[in-house]
Amino acid sequence: MAENEYELAIARLRENHVRLTPQRKTILRYLISHHTHPTVEMIYDDLKNEVDNISLATIYNTLKVLVDYKLVIELKTGDGSAHYDYFGRPHFHVVCDNCGKITDVFSDDFTDLNRHLQDIARENSGYLITQSDIEVHGICPDGQYKLGLKY
Repeated sequence: MAENEYELAIARLRENHVRLTPQRKTILRYLISHHTHPTVEMIYDDLKNEVDNISLATIYNTLKVLVDYKLVIELKTGDGSAHYDYFGRPHFHVVCDNCGKITDVFSDDFTDLNRHLQDIARENSGYLITQSDIEVHGICPDGQYKLGLKY
């Protein structure tokens, strides 16, 4: 599945005449295969020893391109840093308010839910809705145990 996702993403970028450097391809492949919602620094730490000419600037610039083409989304969490997630298969996120962990939630209802929320937002605000990301907050199972909320 990951290889198919990669090929589809590469095809979308080629259709839009995006320059596909080895670094961009590696960063894209990394995001498709890592569901850890990494920060720029995490990506850099994981790739710096295996990719020539990779820098924080290269990663920032690549992520901007991938976000612009809606292949990747940027998530802001309570820890003050931006996290990135490959969005080839639409999903929403659950964020732990205790530790900051982000978990993907896949649902067959996602597209209908997202469309419905966009319709409500447009009707109630008059905005032209260009994007929406569904994020639900709570306390993860580990945090529940640590806080004595779950036994």
